[in-house]
Amino acid sequence: MRKLFVLFAAAAALTTAACNTISGVGRDASAAGNAVTGAAEDAKT
Repeated sequence: MRKLFVLFAAAAALTTAACNTISGVGRDASAAGNAVTGAAEDAKT
């Protein structure tokens, strides 16, 4: 679980660094939310 958190944090940092506009931030935040939801669903099973 810790490895997953570290991987997610690294991906979030890279995603945030890639944002150039407010619209891009919204899309990146949505993608991050979807990743967290997917990880939570995987952890339940």
